[in-house]
Amino acid sequence: MKIDSYDPLTAPDAEQWLALDETERIQLALDYHIRARTELPGVNAHAMLHVVVENQVALGDETPVRDKLRQLMAQGLDRHDAVHAIASVLIHHLSRLRRDPDAVGDVNAGYYAALKRLNARKWLRSG
Repeated sequence: MKIDSYDPLTAPDAEQWLALDETERIQLALDYHIRARTELPGVNAHAMLHVVVENQVALGDETPVRDKLRQLMAQGLDRHDAVHAIASVLIHHLSRLRRDPDAVGDVNAGYYAALKRLNARKWLRSG
């Protein structure tokens, strides 16, 4: 069975999600935002962030993202908002890497540390 639509309020089946081509995943996220009539200035970048977070969630225990998503939902965020909260940390991390392209060591360490500090209350206050 193949995923034919995406809804950030419902977790896609991890195996099916990862079996899709990256462009298919992005198109599914774009299609969702079109169906939801979400008007965003950077809808393509927004869809790509959804895909990156969903990819990390689908990897399960390989990253702390799935557990953080669950924790944010337990703290009261719906799944879509939890994806956005994680994406906000990811954007900040990528921006930091861009400013310091010669960073050494595990480039994910800063991202994972920032995720660990993230909670629903903090994210809601930041918006």
